[in-house]
Amino acid sequence: MTSSDGEVLNVLFHGIGTPERELEPGEDTYWIDADTFHRILDDVVAASAAGDLPALRLSFDDSNTSDITVGLPALLERGLTADFFVLAGRLRSPGSLDADAVRELRRQGMNIGTHGMHHHPWRGLDADRRRDEFVTARETIAEVIGAPVTQAACPLGRYDRQTLSELRRLGYAEVFTSDRRYARRGRWLQPRYSVRRGDTAASFRAQIAASRTPAMRTRNALAGTVKRLR
Repeated sequence: MTSSDGEVLNVLFHGIGTPERELEPGEDTYWIDADTFHRILDDVVAASAAGDLPALRLSFDDSNTSDITVGLPALLERGLTADFFVLAGRLRSPGSLDADAVRELRRQGMNIGTHGMHHHPWRGLDADRRRDEFVTARETIAEVIGAPVTQAACPLGRYDRQTLSELRRLGYAEVFTSDRRYARRGRWLQPRYSVRRGDTAASFRAQIAASRTPAMRTRNALAGTVKRLR
């Protein structure tokens, strides 16, 4: 596999190690142990540096405390940065990042974005809930870090035309999804590959490679189009 100009590989992590809060149904699918995290991180970083994968961009969703206890030290040891998408509604919840932790991530050079307020899917929201998820959450996080929040990540990877239209109207500079395909540098919509329970460095690389076959590229492109238009 070779890198193409303008392509970006967005790799998404969620929880690492032992959860310190009660997980939502199905959420355990996205928790991995620390050793697996380090191995996958080292593998994709090395492959990107060698040109075997495109330019690499890392992100973390869901505001788990492992972002700062495991993720941040690993990034700093390797001279890396990442985008951390924070749930404003979890800032005072045990097992989740609090305001001090979010400020520490930013102080260490990490980008801070919003993952909304309550980890609800953003499809089919009424006007009040859209404001809560898109505006109030962003304002809350911006107040914590003392800077504007310009990036958003769709909870559970779910979005539709109304979601994207509203996020554009509100001036978000980038919106991240969980569509498993390469992104393009500078594009407003940024697909990502989620690391999941049971993945290894080898199996994760294999999934990335499989998504690049003509059949899977067509399938993934069509799926993204359906989401944007429905």
